[in-house]
Amino acid sequence: MDRAELADFLRRARTRLSPCDVGLRAGPRRRTPGLRREEVAQLTGMSTDYYTRLEQRRGSHPSRQMLTALARALRLTDVERDHLFHLAGQEPPRPGGSLDHIRPGLLLILDRLHDLPAAVLSDWGEVLAQNTMSVALSGDYTGANVIHRWFTAPDTRSLTPPEDHQAHGSAFVANLRAVTAARPDDPGPAALVSQLRATSREFEELWQSHNVVAHRPSPKRILHPVVGALDLDCEGLLSDDHGQRLVVHSARPGTQTYERLELLRVIGLQDLTPSP
Repeated sequence: MDRAELADFLRRARTRLSPCDVGLRAGPRRRTPGLRREEVAQLTGMSTDYYTRLEQRRGSHPSRQMLTALARALRLTDVERDHLFHLAGQEPPRPGGSLDHIRPGLLLILDRLHDLPAAVLSDWGEVLAQNTMSVALSGDYTGANVIHRWFTAPDTRSLTPPEDHQAHGSAFVANLRAVTAARPDDPGPAALVSQLRATSREFEELWQSHNVVAHRPSPKRILHPVVGALDLDCEGLLSDDHGQRLVVHSARPGTQTYERLELLRVIGLQDLTPSP
């Protein structure tokens, strides 16, 4: 681990960003350019003290998970991310597999979507990032796999009308089959398929049907516990390699869903569900 070079790289990467670049409010006038150390710590989920020690050449070896979080918070390109790993004495993620490093372009757009639910997902269902509206709409799924949760945690289906469950499940499985065929050596999707075939009878039956389809955003109905039923339009923006997509939900102005989505934006993450 090259502590001096790592500290210099982190400091330079931090100072080239502004709060609005990462979806934060600028707040009071700043004496120095860039993000503050505590803001980087907030974005990565580490303590300010630990991040400060890294910039002061005193930090312990960061884990791979921590390096991934730093690369995401500092909006590093793939080349810069690999350089960060090397400075920390770690091997970068190998090419050809699933990517959990979000494309900076997708993150840039996500940071600027304040009034619409938006999230970045991998092509096999890994939730890589969500904005506040996305969390308010469907809960915090960052780090989880939506396909795994759909077939193993029935409570996650409560936001979807029962009559839509079959279509959702079929689309999930068909898309996953297409991904595993396209990347047979990628351990992530393969392990997910193996686990779900062993634990979910519903998944196994759908898998045996051998339907294949690439993911296509489509209108979605959601039963929100506070604002009520929502009929949302869904659009997706693919990364260059099609391995990640930014999914944005919206409603047509003048509709009841539009008004309810506005209410959700005001409510935010407040828990307004009635007590039992």
